[in-house]
Amino acid sequence: MGIKAVLPSYELGFYALILTCAVVYSGNGIFDASRDNVNRKAFRQGIKPGWHYFGRKMDGADFEWAMWFTSFRNIIVFALSGHILFAKICSMVAPQHRSVVYMLYGMLAVLGSMGRAYLMIVLSHCVVLYTVALAKQRWLCFAAGLCSLASFRLEPFSVWQNGFVTRTFDLQDVLFYGGSGFTIMRCMSFALENSERKEGIYSIIDLLKYNFYLPFFFFGPIMTFDQFHSQVSTSELRRKDNEMWNIRVHALLHLGAIVAVDVFFHFFYILTLPADVKFVTRLSDWALAGLAYSNLVYDWVKAAVMFGIINTIARLDHLDPPQPPKCITMLYVFAETHFDRGINDWLCKYVYDHLGENHDDVVKELRATICTFAVTTLWLGPCEIVYIWSVCNCFGLNFELWVQKFFQMEPFGSMEANMSEPMSRRIRGIFGAANFWAIVLYNVLALNSLDFTLLVAKRILLTGFPLSTLSIWFITYCGVQLIKERERLLAIEEEKRDKEKAA
Repeated sequence: MGIKAVLPSYELGFYALILTCAVVYSGNGIFDASRDNVNRKAFRQGIKPGWHYFGRKMDGADFEWAMWFTSFRNIIVFALSGHILFAKICSMVAPQHRSVVYMLYGMLAVLGSMGRAYLMIVLSHCVVLYTVALAKQRWLCFAAGLCSLASFRLEPFSVWQNGFVTRTFDLQDVLFYGGSGFTIMRCMSFALENSERKEGIYSIIDLLKYNFYLPFFFFGPIMTFDQFHSQVSTSELRRKDNEMWNIRVHALLHLGAIVAVDVFFHFFYILTLPADVKFVTRLSDWALAGLAYSNLVYDWVKAAVMFGIINTIARLDHLDPPQPPKCITMLYVFAETHFDRGINDWLCKYVYDHLGENHDDVVKELRATICTFAVTTLWLGPCEIVYIWSVCNCFGLNFELWVQKFFQMEPFGSMEANMSEPMSRRIRGIFGAANFWAIVLYNVLALNSLDFTLLVAKRILLTGFPLSTLSIWFITYCGVQLIKERERLLAIEEEKRDKEKAA
């Protein structure tokens, strides 16, 4: 049935009311647990002094958030401000050479922050993978790239390379593995695009321009080489209508999101609470489910803010970077689930879509997903929790196709064809709600711990059955129907725009 199936407005209003009440009720349980246990001994490491005028401590358990917006905020702001300044001057004076200026500033920033040894390590990997790219053999580019990536992700090779870099500050470990990992992925993109080029080869300077663009170097996101090269090579720099206004609005939204998250952490300790599994067993099923879901939402917000800040700088440089990840609240299928759209686009282009083709064949889809999550596992760093996460998400992606194929068989196919569109949408929403919680549990596994994920699954599916299981399923169903309604409205708007363009 089509995406444009309409449900009565009173039904959607009922769903919105139920979902709002459930979120408030669950949030109240988390708020009470945070307020009443702020001085618990097990929470001392995660709970930090907060803004004094709130009179409350705040959740400071997330290293990444603290690194970006507290500990190393001034360093990051200084480095990116310098990039913006030099990029602006160059775009005004010599726009045809701006990519060279980006490269030189990026290399100097890496040299100044990480030292000569680290810069030499990165350059050596770039030279090796460039040499491999000259052969224009896709399999060889993949093999060399994955071996290089493994050298930064597997011991003893990672420890050996890290030993060349003298540690002078706490952020150095993060910068080492972040910059090296993204470097290899960019080099692989360069090599694969070079192998597809029919005439000639790209120069090593093109690779260095691509790799040492500072806003993307340490933390991403990744733009595939073909997109970056075509955009950065443009010498005629023109802004679209209202583009600067949109950039300012997005910058203010990101600033507002940073403040909102910090305020939120004063009242809801969603990151510290799951660390004490014995404590969270005391929470109600509703609060526990809300805690798991809020962890996933927060991780999306963090990714959206951090990538959004970098993307804002990239837009000032007249680039069109990967969009922030799709809001986890709007997801109920595994195929759209990701937290880093740059890596997702990279994997889809070079692995998933290449092997899976139209994603309609069960065997090809299985092969494509296994290869995709094998690369993802190496990218994240092989360990037990990453293995479990990869297997679960690989299964979820394939299971969606298996269920789709099963219900296309008779008599299910004809039964749905004889249904009204609203009824088909309701039935699909029931399955979507179950899938939604599979996505939540599989990804909370990577964000928190295996013990916390097993506890949530046990409480929702076993000890909470049937009351908690069915009520949470119904509430999630209400949310899925609201997501489907939003998709329906967006599809109608897009169709109107297409008609206007055609006219």
